[in-house]
Amino acid sequence: MGIMAGADKIRTLHELAEIVHQQRARGQRVVFTNGCFDLLHRGHTRLLQQARELGDLLIVGLNSDASVQRVKGRFRPVLSQEERAEVLSALAAVDYVVIFEEADPGPTISALQPDVLVKGADWPKEAIVGRETVEGRGGRVVTVPLVEGSSTTDLIQRILAKADQSE
Repeated sequence: MGIMAGADKIRTLHELAEIVHQQRARGQRVVFTNGCFDLLHRGHTRLLQQARELGDLLIVGLNSDASVQRVKGRFRPVLSQEERAEVLSALAAVDYVVIFEEADPGPTISALQPDVLVKGADWPKEAIVGRETVEGRGGRVVTVPLVEGSSTTDLIQRILAKADQSE
């Protein structure tokens, strides 16, 4: 089996901090978004594409398996952090993926100091973790519209309902 596509996009926080420093010195605008990205769907891909359009470099902070369990419950994630990172790294819109262990991306955002922070519109701006860090250095926070009916929880519920019907 060959090396997975996009493997060079999955980086440690330390590696990414150096990459961000270099790219910013070249005048590049760094965009950051984060999430669980469990069972990737069109809501995710649209958010990532819109985020990518806001700058020159898109970094996706990915909740680790333990972090997802703390946020979503013991039955999540469905896919491991390695699988989720590989799927994200295969997308053209995504430049880099970094996995974080914390319940929220605050420390990752502080380390990377992105110019633009992107979240789905289900998050009120005041509640977006990292907002103060980004705005404090002159950056901006952008919320993008959700895609109706596109959530991982809804997708799991639809799968379970169809499985129940088939029995």
